[in-house]
Amino acid sequence: MNVLSWNCRGVGLPSSIRFLKDVIRQERPSVIFLCETKDNKGKMESLRRALQFDGLISVDSQGKSGGLALLWKVKDQIQLRSWSRNHIDVEVKVDGKQAWRLSGIYGEPNRNQRRKTWDLFRNLARDSNLPWCAIGDLNNVLTQQDKKGGAPYPSWLIEGFNEVLVETGLIDLDLVGHQFTWERGRGTSAWTEVRLDRALTILPWLNMFPLVKLYNLEGSSSDHSPIMLVPQVCEKLGRSKGSSAR
Repeated sequence: MNVLSWNCRGVGLPSSIRFLKDVIRQERPSVIFLCETKDNKGKMESLRRALQFDGLISVDSQGKSGGLALLWKVKDQIQLRSWSRNHIDVEVKVDGKQAWRLSGIYGEPNRNQRRKTWDLFRNLARDSNLPWCAIGDLNNVLTQQDKKGGAPYPSWLIEGFNEVLVETGLIDLDLVGHQFTWERGRGTSAWTEVRLDRALTILPWLNMFPLVKLYNLEGSSSDHSPIMLVPQVCEKLGRSKGSSAR
């Protein structure tokens, strides 16, 4: 069950829809998590039909900001557990295999509110013993190496985010491909790149999918690149080989 995550910065834009259709045709994800849809459930339902997906959970935007959507191919495989303006948490069941959790996360864009995202991770970690994976635009880096250009990332945000990973047992998956997922100012002296989009898992989930890969699909109609989570239980032909967790 491959999972595509993308901060689309407005899914109603023709360029966003064209890009999303192209990615689906090439990558064939089973699940799609979208951040900043900037739209309502009615528009997301129209998108679901256009993309020919069976399932949809959406969180309406607040005016021109926010909005989340989770779409999936086979309707009976996903069951909603909880949601907020910053997350959609579901249980995944595929072909009688062990169930696991998937959380689509949109980290608070306002740095002064970032602790709310950290508390969200803590609450989700306490909510279930199922193997768990979280993916999305987390709006936070883990090290200074996750940012290129511009001023150094605030140390208190790095330290706080790392503390959350220690407390919850979440493990950051390595990204195959270009190391940054967001950019602005390309071709100027202010060009900045940051890895804001990532996937985090706990050890029981990694034990289920020991050869998991996380790919940066690079380039999009948004300032964020989509990322693709490919859970694997055995070796098969793919984009790349190598370790995928750190």
